[in-house]
Amino acid sequence: MSSLPSPPVPTRRRAGLSVPALGALVASSLTLAAPPAQAADTLLSQGRPATSSSHEGDAYAASAAVDGNLTGTRWSSQWSDPQWLQVDLGRRANLGRAVLTWEAAYGRSYQIQASDNGTDWRTLRTVTGGDGGTDDLALTGSGRYVRMLGTERSGGYGYSLWEFQVYGNTDDTPPPPTGAVRVTGSQGNWQLTVGGQPYTVKGLTWGPAIADAPRYMPDVKSMGVNTIRTWGTDGGTKPLLDSAAANGIRVINGFWLQPGGGPGSGGCVNYVTDSTYRNTMLTEFAKWVETYKSHPATLMWNVGNESVLGLQNCYSGTELEAQRNAYTSFVNDVAKKIHSIDPDHPVTSTDAWTGAWPYYKRNAPDLDLYAMNSYGDICDVQQDWEAGGYTKPYIITEGGPAGEWEVPDDANGVPDEPTDAQKADGYTQAWNCVTGHRGVALGATLFHYGIEHDFGGVWFNLVPDGLKRLSYHAVKRAYTGAAGGDNTPPVITNMAVSPATAASAGGEFSVRADVRDPDGDPITYKVLLSGNYASGDKRLVEARWRATGDGTFAVTAPEKLGVWKVYLQAEDGRGNAGIETKSVKVVAPPVTGTDVALNKPTTTSSFQASYGDCPCEPAKATDGRADTRWASDWSDPQWIRVDLGAPTAIRKLQLVWDPAYAKSYEVQVSDDAGTWRTVHSTTTGNGDIDTIDVAATARHVRLHLTARGTGWGCSLREFGVYS
Repeated sequence: MSSLPSPPVPTRRRAGLSVPALGALVASSLTLAAPPAQAADTLLSQGRPATSSSHEGDAYAASAAVDGNLTGTRWSSQWSDPQWLQVDLGRRANLGRAVLTWEAAYGRSYQIQASDNGTDWRTLRTVTGGDGGTDDLALTGSGRYVRMLGTERSGGYGYSLWEFQVYGNTDDTPPPPTGAVRVTGSQGNWQLTVGGQPYTVKGLTWGPAIADAPRYMPDVKSMGVNTIRTWGTDGGTKPLLDSAAANGIRVINGFWLQPGGGPGSGGCVNYVTDSTYRNTMLTEFAKWVETYKSHPATLMWNVGNESVLGLQNCYSGTELEAQRNAYTSFVNDVAKKIHSIDPDHPVTSTDAWTGAWPYYKRNAPDLDLYAMNSYGDICDVQQDWEAGGYTKPYIITEGGPAGEWEVPDDANGVPDEPTDAQKADGYTQAWNCVTGHRGVALGATLFHYGIEHDFGGVWFNLVPDGLKRLSYHAVKRAYTGAAGGDNTPPVITNMAVSPATAASAGGEFSVRADVRDPDGDPITYKVLLSGNYASGDKRLVEARWRATGDGTFAVTAPEKLGVWKVYLQAEDGRGNAGIETKSVKVVAPPVTGTDVALNKPTTTSSFQASYGDCPCEPAKATDGRADTRWASDWSDPQWIRVDLGAPTAIRKLQLVWDPAYAKSYEVQVSDDAGTWRTVHSTTTGNGDIDTIDVAATARHVRLHLTARGTGWGCSLREFGVYS
């Protein structure tokens, strides 16, 4: 197994909404300012997890309506009816009042509702004819969750609340303890229990920012998820644990060790000799175990991530063996320390290679169970466990469809990404393989509840940019057993790019696909590009494209040469999306005629003799090869010139820049290499490829480069002169 992508960065998503029947009671009480609470009532909502049906942007999230800032921050919904805002009080409360401080966009009609589970709602108060300002509403009833369900806006904007305050009182008796978490049973017949009750890990790895946990955790819960996994635990973890507990979700608290993530991210540590690092980590981990051992969300502790595999990027031979033994021995030291502080939660350690398990078996007997990250070959884990004669159960801590390192390359030499349908099948198969290893595999946290919308996000995330994929629904079906009922994404099949291996830079290529929506929803499209393989930029940017009918799109190719990924995204307006991707190789536009500079004598003001892939001599700009280059010193000005050997009619130049390009330059020609005349100039060069029309006859052609576009020098892959 190879390395895995880094945990993604968060964006946002929109929650769904439902609308119960209107109540019959109509009442409202309007005042100029929020009055003080009654003596018997306590403000219960401030700082509690809040969610909403929608929000206008991150600055107007639901949490802004329960932060205690009465006129400085606010929640604001999208401009449609109905919308809702709800707050989780943490436990059931007797409710006395709700105070709503409206911004100018207020609710003309709305209900105050309560729920014990966040799903089944009771209407406690109905308001019609609201006129904004502050509504102070007496309530009779109880519940853990309280929401404002807006059914009619006052104008064309959405609903906007400076503050949503819920008052009441709770039974101060603390909730009953949830009980210890144990690995019980015997060889081949193990079980995880929580408070003595059987517990199968039905989980996801967690991607969004901790601050956004109240927004996303209810959606995670709706998928049938009971567990999330993190990679690090520190002083900022508590809000995530709180939000998880509020939604009945447990957390596998991770502890990061170097080198983690397979490829050795975070640097290389010498576990044989570096006692300072070992002692520092042991002390750090112990501190957070002490801090969170009694938190109701804590399920277990996970020490390290893929480090046994990752050590191969730091060491080799006998030293690698020594490091792997030392690392797993240190993991055992951590496990013993954790058990001494917290005997009520198991300890595991994750790797991405079953070849790590012999090291754990030999050196880490104090682990309660093993953990494995496995994707395309997840169904082989059972076979490897049985062949290894192991005496501990395991969980899968990352799993899903095949990754980049597991799929064949396409015609352009880059990994051939699975389709949406294949990815969904990958999650289904992964869960089937986990549950099929009965009595040994104790569950899984599949990868990944992430929301970034980039190269890695489209490959693995269930909700990129908040859009639910076929994979999202596959995981939900696996965990809940529900066979249907949800509105599901458009399905894209037979996507093809033409020409896939030779799209001219700046020209058009075509994308075609068959698209259908199972629910008959209208479909809108986006065409996006990623330069991950061409430039290392993993972002997705919208392409210039136009629909040409019959599921076909004309797309403008980037100017930068290399292999790009093109994405077709089909959205149904219901929060779902199908996303398919193929690669396209962008090549220099063909130039008719003869390159009269090919292999002709070429001189320059300077060149780099030794840097990166250099030597980068002048002749490499006129050798006809796109994989070689000339590179100048890192200063202005610079020049490169070619001697055509005799006066030659010139009609076009093609400059293929390396990333180090010239922002300002002149094209000059000469008959004697002494007197030069300018035939083209620019101050707005952007690199990539410049194809320049020229009408001149000359023996010598020169580029006079007056301003670099980067901090490096100037670098040309090709300096083509065409007659």
